[in-house]
Amino acid sequence: MSAATLDSRRLGNGVFQVDFGGNWTVGAALPDLSAALREMGSSEQIGGVRVSATKLGAWDSRFLAQLTHIIDHGRQQGIEVDTTGLPGHVQELLRLAYAVPERAGARRGESRTPLLAQFGANFLALLDDSRAFVEFVGLGTLSVGRLLTGRARFRRVDLLQIVQECGAMALPIVSLISLLVGLILAFVGAVQLQMFGAQIYIASLVGLGMAREMGALMTAIIVAGRTGAAFAAQLGTMNVNQEIDAFKVMGVSTFDFLVLPRMLALITMMPILCLYAILMGIVGGAIVAVSFFDISLMEYLNETQRVVRLRHFIIGLGKGAMFGVLIAIAGCLRGLQCGQSAAAVGSAATSAVVTSIVLIVVSDALVTLVLNRLHL
Repeated sequence: MSAATLDSRRLGNGVFQVDFGGNWTVGAALPDLSAALREMGSSEQIGGVRVSATKLGAWDSRFLAQLTHIIDHGRQQGIEVDTTGLPGHVQELLRLAYAVPERAGARRGESRTPLLAQFGANFLALLDDSRAFVEFVGLGTLSVGRLLTGRARFRRVDLLQIVQECGAMALPIVSLISLLVGLILAFVGAVQLQMFGAQIYIASLVGLGMAREMGALMTAIIVAGRTGAAFAAQLGTMNVNQEIDAFKVMGVSTFDFLVLPRMLALITMMPILCLYAILMGIVGGAIVAVSFFDISLMEYLNETQRVVRLRHFIIGLGKGAMFGVLIAIAGCLRGLQCGQSAAAVGSAATSAVVTSIVLIVVSDALVTLVLNRLHL
């Protein structure tokens, strides 16, 4: 296989000659074309460029790419490029390549947005999201008002189905996570409590932690990833299939028919799931205390009953109901904002989970701070 060659020289009549030879194929070492291009643009005495391939062997798209570089460079310099010395099939490919001119703006330039502009764009996007969230909350309040006055229109079977999906179907994963969280809390607390011979207070730590915080928080995160994303995907798919537009054309309130059942289902089931998660966490702590730290089951239960009061359960269940509202709003909002493509549905589901978790953590921190200041 002969190596690729490139011979460039200036003829006496002001014509610049470029002659290709050898094999111009993938894997072959190709000569540098930059020197010939520089010579074409450095002299004002060049009246034209003649391209020939008298000794050309095998070639592929790399050869055509080099030819287009020469032709484009000559056009930029205002120099006519003569390709009649090339084989006929090469000329035909070049003719097809330049038959349709390149659309203006088709190539993407490397543009970097200034840091201040990025900050401004992100701030405006945050304002838009906040405005949309407040508007969605207002629409939800009006929809609940219509429900209380008997004017909300939705199918009861849809509500029961959503209740089953976000309630009973979530019990296995809630059981597993809550049990493990109880185990982890017990082990983490026991490391320090054992130093003082106060292993009995493992029950207090696990009971209060699960009742006030971890039961509602872990359940909300599980439901956000499981149910909130499902809400966004369902409504997003309906938006892609133009089913939501069909509801609007028929005069059916999409908020009452689609969003309200999902909000009611989560408001109803989240406190129940939180109560179940609290009990499973206490069971996990009991397993650790009884199995590893010589605490009897009755001692553990008595200590839990002594420390954990009804108000602690009420705080945890109240947080659960609040988290359920936030998850439903975030999931339905992102679903209704979904675009008209499959990728947009995936983005809506991802955004729903992220928004839900952010709202859960922020609201939990605020409620905990308020309760601390009220000494509850």
